[in-house]
Amino acid sequence: MEGKNSQLQQRKDDALPRGTGNLCQWYVEHAENATLRDGEGNSWIDFAGGIAVLNTGHRHPRIVQAIADQLEKFTHTAFQVTPYESYVALAERLNRVVPIAGKAKTAFFSTGAEAVENAVKVARAATRRHGIVTFGNAFHGRTFMTMAMTGKVAPYKRDFGPMPASVWHARYPNSITGISVDDALASLQDIFTQDIAPQDVAAIVLEPIQGEGGFHVAPPEFFNRLRSLADEHGILLIADEVQTGFARTGKLFAMDHYTVKPDLITMAKSLAGGMPLSAVSGRAEIMDAPGPGGLGGTYAGNPLAIAAAHAVLDVIADEKLCERSQQLGTQLTDFLHSARSQCSSITDIRGLGSMIAVEFASAQTAQTIQQHAMARGLLLLTCGPQGNVIRFLYPLTIPDAQFGQALEILSSVLSQHADS
Repeated sequence: MEGKNSQLQQRKDDALPRGTGNLCQWYVEHAENATLRDGEGNSWIDFAGGIAVLNTGHRHPRIVQAIADQLEKFTHTAFQVTPYESYVALAERLNRVVPIAGKAKTAFFSTGAEAVENAVKVARAATRRHGIVTFGNAFHGRTFMTMAMTGKVAPYKRDFGPMPASVWHARYPNSITGISVDDALASLQDIFTQDIAPQDVAAIVLEPIQGEGGFHVAPPEFFNRLRSLADEHGILLIADEVQTGFARTGKLFAMDHYTVKPDLITMAKSLAGGMPLSAVSGRAEIMDAPGPGGLGGTYAGNPLAIAAAHAVLDVIADEKLCERSQQLGTQLTDFLHSARSQCSSITDIRGLGSMIAVEFASAQTAQTIQQHAMARGLLLLTCGPQGNVIRFLYPLTIPDAQFGQALEILSSVLSQHADS
Protein backbone atom coordinates (compact mmCIF):
# COMPACT_ATOMS: atom_id res chain seq x y z
CA MET A 1 0.00 0.00 0.00
CA GLU A 2 1.32 3.41 -0.98
CA GLY A 3 2.27 5.78 1.78
CA LYS A 4 0.58 9.10 2.32
CA ASN A 5 3.49 11.06 0.84
CA SER A 6 3.44 9.04 -2.38
CA GLN A 7 -0.30 9.52 -2.74
CA LEU A 8 0.02 13.26 -2.21
CA GLN A 9 2.86 13.47 -4.72
CA GLN A 10 0.68 11.81 -7.36
CA ARG A 11 -2.15 14.22 -6.59
CA LYS A 12 0.25 17.14 -6.77
CA ASP A 13 1.62 16.04 -10.17
CA ASP A 14 -1.93 15.69 -11.48
CA ALA A 15 -3.29 18.98 -10.09
CA LEU A 16 -0.36 21.42 -10.26
CA PRO A 17 1.74 22.63 -13.21
CA ARG A 18 5.28 21.25 -13.39
CA GLY A 19 6.66 24.78 -12.91
CA THR A 20 5.76 24.51 -9.22
CA GLY A 21 8.68 22.23 -8.43
CA ASN A 22 9.46 20.81 -4.99
CA LEU A 23 12.67 19.85 -3.24
CA CYS A 24 11.00 17.34 -0.91
CA GLN A 25 8.91 14.34 -1.89
CA TRP A 26 7.29 14.35 1.55
CA TYR A 27 4.50 16.59 2.82
CA VAL A 28 4.63 18.48 6.09
CA GLU A 29 1.74 18.10 8.49
CA HIS A 30 3.12 19.77 11.59
CA ALA A 31 5.98 22.08 12.47
CA GLU A 32 7.30 23.57 15.67
CA ASN A 33 10.40 25.73 16.15
CA ALA A 34 13.09 23.87 14.14
CA THR A 35 11.25 20.58 13.60
CA LEU A 36 9.15 19.46 10.62
CA ARG A 37 6.95 16.34 10.67
CA ASP A 38 5.12 14.54 7.88
CA GLY A 39 2.01 12.34 8.00
CA GLU A 40 4.00 9.12 8.15
CA GLY A 41 5.71 9.72 11.47
CA ASN A 42 8.99 11.08 10.08
CA SER A 43 10.69 14.26 11.27
CA TRP A 44 13.44 16.58 10.04
CA ILE A 45 15.56 19.31 11.56
CA ASP A 46 14.77 22.39 9.52
CA PHE A 47 17.90 24.17 8.27
CA ALA A 48 15.92 25.83 5.46
CA GLY A 49 13.52 27.97 7.48
CA GLY A 50 11.04 28.32 4.62
CA ILE A 51 13.89 30.00 2.66
CA ALA A 52 14.92 32.41 5.43
CA VAL A 53 11.36 33.19 6.56
CA LEU A 54 11.49 31.57 9.98
CA ASN A 55 14.31 33.21 11.93
CA THR A 56 11.93 33.03 14.91
CA GLY A 57 11.06 29.38 14.21
CA HIS A 58 7.86 27.62 13.27
CA ARG A 59 4.82 28.70 15.28
CA HIS A 60 6.60 30.72 17.93
CA PRO A 61 4.05 30.92 20.80
CA ARG A 62 4.17 34.72 20.98
CA ILE A 63 3.60 35.05 17.23
CA VAL A 64 0.76 32.52 17.30
CA GLN A 65 -0.83 34.43 20.18
CA ALA A 66 -0.49 37.77 18.40
CA ILE A 67 -2.25 36.37 15.32
CA ALA A 68 -4.96 34.78 17.47
CA ASP A 69 -5.55 38.07 19.28
CA GLN A 70 -5.88 39.92 15.97
CA LEU A 71 -8.33 37.28 14.71
CA GLU A 72 -10.68 38.37 17.47
CA LYS A 73 -10.66 41.94 16.10
CA PHE A 74 -10.61 41.92 12.27
CA THR A 75 -8.74 40.14 9.48
CA HIS A 76 -8.93 42.61 6.59
CA THR A 77 -10.15 46.04 5.65
CA ALA A 78 -7.58 47.17 3.02
CA PHE A 79 -5.44 49.79 4.71
CA GLN A 80 -5.96 52.38 1.98
CA VAL A 81 -9.72 52.14 2.59
CA THR A 82 -9.97 51.75 6.35
CA PRO A 83 -6.62 52.20 8.13
CA TYR A 84 -5.67 50.71 11.50
CA GLU A 85 -3.25 51.71 14.21
CA SER A 86 -1.15 48.52 14.20
CA TYR A 87 0.08 49.32 10.66
CA VAL A 88 1.11 52.82 11.71
CA ALA A 89 2.75 51.54 14.89
CA LEU A 90 4.80 48.94 13.00
CA ALA A 91 5.98 51.60 10.54
CA GLU A 92 7.03 53.74 13.51
CA ARG A 93 8.98 50.84 15.01
CA LEU A 94 10.81 50.11 11.77
CA ASN A 95 11.53 53.77 11.14
CA ARG A 96 13.40 53.87 14.44
CA VAL A 97 15.66 50.90 13.64
CA VAL A 98 16.24 50.79 9.87
CA PRO A 99 19.77 51.79 8.79
CA ILE A 100 18.61 54.93 6.96
CA ALA A 101 20.21 58.36 7.41
CA GLY A 102 17.82 60.93 8.86
CA LYS A 103 14.05 60.64 9.12
CA ALA A 104 12.63 57.43 7.64
CA LYS A 105 9.20 56.40 6.41
CA THR A 106 7.85 52.90 5.70
CA ALA A 107 5.15 51.34 3.51
CA PHE A 108 3.99 47.72 3.68
CA PHE A 109 3.29 45.16 0.97
CA SER A 110 2.84 41.38 0.80
CA THR A 111 5.88 39.78 -0.88
CA GLY A 112 9.57 40.45 -1.33
CA ALA A 113 9.10 40.99 -5.06
CA GLU A 114 6.39 43.56 -4.33
CA ALA A 115 8.74 45.39 -1.99
CA VAL A 116 11.48 45.52 -4.62
CA GLU A 117 9.04 46.65 -7.34
CA ASN A 118 7.74 49.42 -5.11
CA ALA A 119 11.26 50.50 -4.20
CA VAL A 120 11.88 50.92 -7.93
CA LYS A 121 8.65 52.92 -8.25
CA VAL A 122 9.69 55.18 -5.38
CA ALA A 123 13.19 55.66 -6.82
CA ARG A 124 11.86 56.56 -10.26
CA ALA A 125 9.31 58.96 -8.83
CA ALA A 126 11.93 60.63 -6.64
CA THR A 127 14.62 60.98 -9.31
CA ARG A 128 12.49 61.31 -12.45
CA ARG A 129 14.90 58.82 -14.03
CA HIS A 130 14.28 55.36 -15.46
CA GLY A 131 17.48 53.28 -15.29
CA ILE A 132 18.03 50.51 -12.75
CA VAL A 133 21.39 48.83 -12.20
CA THR A 134 21.61 45.51 -10.40
CA PHE A 135 24.26 42.77 -10.30
CA GLY A 136 25.08 39.43 -11.79
CA ASN A 137 23.82 36.40 -9.83
CA ALA A 138 21.42 38.62 -7.87
CA PHE A 139 17.92 37.45 -7.02
CA HIS A 140 15.19 40.05 -6.57
CA GLY A 141 11.94 38.18 -7.32
CA ARG A 142 9.72 36.43 -9.84
CA THR A 143 7.53 39.25 -11.17
CA PHE A 144 8.56 40.65 -14.53
CA MET A 145 10.40 43.71 -13.19
CA THR A 146 12.18 41.70 -10.53
CA MET A 147 12.96 38.92 -13.03
CA ALA A 148 14.63 41.56 -15.17
CA MET A 149 16.61 42.68 -12.12
CA THR A 150 17.60 39.12 -11.23
CA GLY A 151 21.02 38.19 -12.56
CA LYS A 152 20.34 34.55 -13.40
CA VAL A 153 18.48 33.13 -16.40
CA ALA A 154 17.59 29.56 -15.41
CA PRO A 155 15.12 28.87 -13.96
CA TYR A 156 13.89 32.41 -13.28
CA LYS A 157 13.84 34.09 -16.73
CA ARG A 158 14.00 31.17 -19.14
CA ASP A 159 10.86 30.66 -21.26
CA PHE A 160 9.21 33.93 -20.19
CA GLY A 161 10.04 36.17 -23.13
CA PRO A 162 11.33 39.76 -23.17
CA MET A 163 12.06 41.36 -19.82
CA PRO A 164 11.22 44.99 -18.98
CA ALA A 165 13.73 47.49 -20.33
CA SER A 166 16.05 49.92 -18.53
CA VAL A 167 17.71 47.29 -16.35
CA TRP A 168 21.46 46.59 -16.51
CA HIS A 169 23.68 44.19 -14.59
CA ALA A 170 27.10 45.03 -13.18
CA ARG A 171 29.52 42.50 -11.69
CA TYR A 172 29.33 41.68 -7.98
CA PRO A 173 32.62 41.29 -6.06
CA ASN A 174 33.47 37.61 -5.72
CA SER A 175 36.84 36.37 -4.50
CA ILE A 176 36.11 32.82 -5.68
CA THR A 177 35.77 33.88 -9.32
CA GLY A 178 38.36 36.64 -9.03
CA ILE A 179 36.02 39.62 -9.36
CA SER A 180 37.63 42.36 -7.27
CA VAL A 181 36.03 45.54 -5.97
CA ASP A 182 37.87 47.40 -8.74
CA ASP A 183 36.49 44.97 -11.34
CA ALA A 184 32.94 45.43 -10.07
CA LEU A 185 33.18 49.21 -10.12
CA ALA A 186 34.79 49.13 -13.56
CA SER A 187 31.80 47.16 -14.82
CA LEU A 188 29.53 49.93 -13.51
CA GLN A 189 31.57 52.51 -15.39
CA ASP A 190 31.26 50.34 -18.52
CA ILE A 191 27.47 50.45 -18.15
CA PHE A 192 27.61 54.25 -17.80
CA THR A 193 29.79 54.47 -20.90
CA GLN A 194 28.15 51.87 -23.13
CA ASP A 195 24.51 51.50 -22.08
CA ILE A 196 23.02 54.36 -20.08
CA ALA A 197 24.29 57.73 -18.88
CA PRO A 198 24.56 57.91 -15.08
CA GLN A 199 22.23 60.95 -15.05
CA ASP A 200 19.49 58.63 -16.37
CA VAL A 201 19.99 55.99 -13.65
CA ALA A 202 17.42 56.11 -10.83
CA ALA A 203 18.93 53.48 -8.55
CA ILE A 204 21.59 50.89 -7.94
CA VAL A 205 20.04 47.85 -6.23
CA LEU A 206 22.02 45.15 -4.48
CA GLU A 207 21.88 42.51 -1.77
CA PRO A 208 24.45 43.10 1.01
CA ILE A 209 24.86 39.33 0.94
CA GLN A 210 23.72 37.63 -2.24
CA GLY A 211 21.15 34.98 -1.36
CA GLU A 212 20.41 32.72 -4.32
CA GLY A 213 23.74 33.92 -5.74
CA GLY A 214 25.71 31.94 -3.18
CA PHE A 215 25.92 33.99 0.05
CA HIS A 216 28.70 36.26 -1.17
CA VAL A 217 29.22 39.17 1.23
CA ALA A 218 29.74 42.65 -0.23
CA PRO A 219 33.11 43.99 1.00
CA PRO A 220 32.87 47.21 3.05
CA GLU A 221 35.16 48.94 0.55
CA PHE A 222 32.68 48.15 -2.19
CA PHE A 223 29.79 49.73 -0.32
CA ASN A 224 31.87 52.79 0.53
CA ARG A 225 32.87 53.38 -3.06
CA LEU A 226 29.40 52.54 -4.37
CA ARG A 227 27.90 55.13 -2.02
CA SER A 228 30.37 57.75 -3.27
CA LEU A 229 29.64 56.88 -6.90
CA ALA A 230 25.89 57.06 -6.33
CA ASP A 231 26.19 60.43 -4.58
CA GLU A 232 28.39 61.77 -7.36
CA HIS A 233 25.72 61.07 -9.97
CA GLY A 234 22.56 61.62 -7.89
CA ILE A 235 21.71 57.90 -7.99
CA LEU A 236 19.80 56.25 -5.15
CA LEU A 237 21.26 53.21 -3.39
CA ILE A 238 18.76 50.46 -2.56
CA ALA A 239 19.66 47.58 -0.24
CA ASP A 240 17.59 44.44 -0.87
CA GLU A 241 17.42 42.87 2.59
CA VAL A 242 14.55 40.50 1.87
CA GLN A 243 16.70 37.50 2.85
CA THR A 244 19.35 39.16 5.05
CA GLY A 245 17.11 40.99 7.50
CA PHE A 246 15.84 40.38 11.02
CA ALA A 247 18.88 39.02 12.89
CA ARG A 248 19.99 36.53 10.25
CA THR A 249 23.44 38.11 9.89
CA GLY A 250 23.95 38.77 13.61
CA LYS A 251 22.50 42.26 13.41
CA LEU A 252 18.92 43.33 12.78
CA PHE A 253 19.85 44.27 9.21
CA ALA A 254 22.92 43.29 7.22
CA MET A 255 23.49 46.97 6.44
CA ASP A 256 24.16 47.46 10.15
CA HIS A 257 27.54 45.82 9.46
CA TYR A 258 28.50 48.73 7.18
CA THR A 259 29.23 52.40 7.85
CA VAL A 260 27.35 53.64 4.77
CA LYS A 261 23.57 53.75 4.65
CA PRO A 262 21.25 53.07 1.72
CA ASP A 263 18.55 55.49 0.60
CA LEU A 264 15.92 52.73 0.50
CA ILE A 265 15.78 49.26 1.99
CA THR A 266 13.47 46.37 1.14
CA MET A 267 12.50 43.63 3.58
CA ALA A 268 10.19 40.61 3.79
CA LYS A 269 10.70 36.93 4.68
CA SER A 270 11.42 36.84 8.46
CA LEU A 271 9.69 40.18 9.04
CA ALA A 272 6.45 38.42 10.02
CA GLY A 273 7.46 34.93 11.13
CA GLY A 274 5.79 33.08 8.25
CA MET A 275 2.97 35.49 7.49
CA PRO A 276 3.06 37.27 4.10
CA LEU A 277 4.40 40.77 4.74
CA SER A 278 7.04 42.96 3.13
CA ALA A 279 8.11 46.56 3.49
CA VAL A 280 10.03 49.40 1.91
CA SER A 281 11.69 51.89 4.22
CA GLY A 282 13.65 54.91 3.13
CA ARG A 283 14.54 58.52 3.58
CA ALA A 284 11.31 60.41 4.21
CA GLU A 285 11.68 62.87 1.33
CA ILE A 286 12.27 59.97 -1.10
CA MET A 287 9.42 57.86 0.21
CA ASP A 288 7.09 60.85 -0.15
CA ALA A 289 7.82 61.18 -3.90
CA PRO A 290 4.87 59.06 -5.17
CA GLY A 291 1.53 60.82 -4.88
CA PRO A 292 -1.44 59.55 -2.83
CA GLY A 293 -2.60 56.22 -4.24
CA GLY A 294 0.74 55.55 -5.91
CA LEU A 295 1.66 52.91 -3.34
CA GLY A 296 -0.47 50.18 -1.85
CA GLY A 297 -2.25 46.93 -2.64
CA THR A 298 -5.42 45.15 -1.58
CA TYR A 299 -3.65 42.86 0.90
CA ALA A 300 -0.66 45.12 1.61
CA GLY A 301 -0.05 45.31 5.35
CA ASN A 302 -2.63 42.64 6.21
CA PRO A 303 -3.64 43.02 9.91
CA LEU A 304 -2.74 39.42 10.83
CA ALA A 305 0.71 39.79 9.28
CA ILE A 306 1.22 43.17 10.93
CA ALA A 307 0.37 41.62 14.32
CA ALA A 308 2.86 38.82 13.66
CA ALA A 309 5.58 41.33 12.76
CA HIS A 310 5.12 43.22 16.03
CA ALA A 311 5.62 39.90 17.86
CA VAL A 312 8.69 39.09 15.73
CA LEU A 313 10.38 42.34 16.75
CA ASP A 314 9.54 41.62 20.38
CA VAL A 315 10.97 38.10 20.17
CA ILE A 316 14.18 39.25 18.45
CA ALA A 317 14.76 41.81 21.21
CA ASP A 318 13.65 39.77 24.22
CA GLU A 319 15.36 36.52 23.20
CA LYS A 320 18.48 38.36 21.98
CA LEU A 321 18.39 36.67 18.60
CA CYS A 322 21.10 38.89 17.10
CA GLU A 323 23.52 37.59 19.73
CA ARG A 324 22.12 34.09 19.26
CA SER A 325 22.74 34.38 15.51
CA GLN A 326 26.38 35.24 16.09
CA GLN A 327 26.80 32.42 18.60
CA LEU A 328 25.29 29.75 16.36
CA GLY A 329 27.09 31.09 13.29
CA THR A 330 30.45 30.91 15.06
CA GLN A 331 29.73 27.35 16.16
CA LEU A 332 28.76 26.37 12.61
CA THR A 333 31.74 28.02 10.91
CA ASP A 334 34.15 26.44 13.43
CA PHE A 335 32.61 23.07 12.65
CA LEU A 336 32.86 23.64 8.88
CA HIS A 337 36.50 24.75 9.06
CA SER A 338 37.29 21.61 11.04
CA ALA A 339 35.45 19.48 8.47
CA ARG A 340 37.31 21.17 5.64
CA SER A 341 40.60 19.74 6.87
CA GLN A 342 39.20 16.28 6.13
CA CYS A 343 37.04 17.08 3.12
CA SER A 344 38.83 18.44 0.07
CA SER A 345 35.47 18.92 -1.69
CA ILE A 346 34.91 22.03 0.45
CA THR A 347 36.35 25.02 -1.41
CA ASP A 348 35.03 27.94 0.66
CA ILE A 349 33.15 28.86 3.85
CA ARG A 350 31.64 32.34 4.09
CA GLY A 351 28.90 34.52 5.52
CA LEU A 352 27.95 36.75 8.44
CA GLY A 353 26.25 35.74 11.68
CA SER A 354 24.02 32.77 10.88
CA MET A 355 23.85 33.52 7.15
CA ILE A 356 26.53 30.93 6.41
CA ALA A 357 27.31 28.92 3.29
CA VAL A 358 29.79 26.21 2.35
CA GLU A 359 30.88 25.85 -1.26
CA PHE A 360 31.84 22.51 -2.81
CA ALA A 361 33.90 21.65 -5.84
CA SER A 362 30.83 20.51 -7.79
CA ALA A 363 27.06 20.77 -7.80
CA GLN A 364 26.86 16.99 -7.74
CA THR A 365 28.70 16.89 -4.42
CA ALA A 366 26.48 19.58 -2.88
CA GLN A 367 23.31 17.85 -4.06
CA THR A 368 24.50 14.44 -2.86
CA ILE A 369 25.25 15.88 0.58
CA GLN A 370 21.83 17.55 0.59
CA GLN A 371 20.11 14.26 -0.29
CA HIS A 372 22.06 12.19 2.24
CA ALA A 373 21.38 14.76 4.96
CA MET A 374 17.66 14.66 4.23
CA ALA A 375 17.69 10.86 4.44
CA ARG A 376 19.16 11.24 7.93
CA GLY A 377 16.66 13.88 9.03
CA LEU A 378 18.30 17.21 8.17
CA LEU A 379 16.76 19.58 5.61
CA LEU A 380 19.31 21.72 3.72
CA LEU A 381 19.11 24.11 0.76
CA THR A 382 21.55 24.66 -2.08
CA CYS A 383 22.23 27.91 -3.93
CA GLY A 384 24.80 29.59 -6.16
CA PRO A 385 25.02 29.99 -9.96
CA GLN A 386 26.24 26.37 -10.34
CA GLY A 387 24.19 24.96 -7.47
CA ASN A 388 27.37 23.89 -5.65
CA VAL A 389 26.74 25.83 -2.43
CA ILE A 390 24.85 24.67 0.66
CA ARG A 391 23.35 27.49 2.72
CA PHE A 392 22.23 27.34 6.32
CA LEU A 393 18.99 29.08 7.31
CA TYR A 394 18.01 27.37 10.56
CA PRO A 395 15.68 29.14 13.01
CA LEU A 396 17.70 31.25 15.42
CA THR A 397 15.48 29.84 18.16
CA ILE A 398 16.70 26.26 17.60
CA PRO A 399 17.57 24.50 20.89
CA ASP A 400 21.28 23.87 21.48
CA ALA A 401 20.83 20.11 21.65
CA GLN A 402 19.00 20.00 18.34
CA PHE A 403 21.61 22.23 16.71
CA GLY A 404 24.28 19.84 17.93
CA GLN A 405 22.30 16.91 16.55
CA ALA A 406 22.14 18.62 13.15
CA LEU A 407 25.92 19.11 13.13
CA GLU A 408 26.38 15.42 13.99
CA ILE A 409 24.25 14.48 10.97
CA LEU A 410 26.21 16.89 8.79
CA SER A 411 29.50 15.51 10.10
CA SER A 412 28.42 11.98 9.25
CA VAL A 413 27.43 12.99 5.73
CA LEU A 414 30.59 15.04 5.11
CA SER A 415 32.76 12.16 6.33
CA GLN A 416 31.64 10.19 3.28
CA HIS A 417 33.42 12.83 1.18
CA ALA A 418 36.55 12.95 3.35
CA ASP A 419 39.95 12.50 1.80
CA SER A 420 41.16 8.92 1.64
